[in-house]
Amino acid sequence: MKPLLELKNINYSYHTPDGETKALSNISFTLSTGEFTAVVGPSGCGKSTLLSLIDGLMRPESGELLLNGAPLTDNSSKIGYMLQHDHLFEWRSVYRNILLGAEINGPITPEVKARALDLLDQYGLGQFAGSKPSELSGGMRQRAALIRTLLLDPELLLLDEPFSALDYQTRLKVSDDIGQIIRHSGKTALLVTHDLSEAVSLSDRIIILSQRPAEVVRIVPITFTLENDTPLNRRNAPEFKTYFNEIWKELNKNDQTI
Repeated sequence: MKPLLELKNINYSYHTPDGETKALSNISFTLSTGEFTAVVGPSGCGKSTLLSLIDGLMRPESGELLLNGAPLTDNSSKIGYMLQHDHLFEWRSVYRNILLGAEINGPITPEVKARALDLLDQYGLGQFAGSKPSELSGGMRQRAALIRTLLLDPELLLLDEPFSALDYQTRLKVSDDIGQIIRHSGKTALLVTHDLSEAVSLSDRIIILSQRPAEVVRIVPITFTLENDTPLNRRNAPEFKTYFNEIWKELNKNDQTI
């Protein structure tokens, strides 16, 4: 089966008046349809840079980025990007915030409005459609941000530490919640995170990057033998500690910090 996303020997450097800083070096990997993959690595190694290249916000210096076998620049509209903060506008209702991306893309059809309301109901925010963002909890705001992204029906979701602004208890619940929503939707997701527990609990595979300039050090497949395989349930499974320690040791071979 042809992969959904292909990265082939991606290189990128930042250029300033003081010189060149190599960020990414020969990054290659693929993502299959429906797969949830996490990227971990040392702080400042270029994880968010990688997402910006995939989203088309920046161009690689060399290498190929393909989505469904075509250059990514030709179909970047099929990619949804969920950031660290929800970026909901207080002067718009939750429902109108959900519609914002669709409004930017073109006229809002009755079908789009109906789908927005259906997604709000489906993911437990139907009764808050007319509320302002300030009336929602942090977890509900992140769920609304995800619904806004899903409304555009992207083939690939890019998640740039989407739970990092939440307190620990809320983060656990929201990552479980959103992880299950993404699984249920059948979307392909690529998550950047500093949290190894989050990566293990959510992912099918974990891509480990080296310190800058980042290279792919290792790709670890993640498999749990759980009857009810959810992010929260994974944290209590015996395999969880094994995967966590394996990835931790890989990251710390050269005294790296994530």
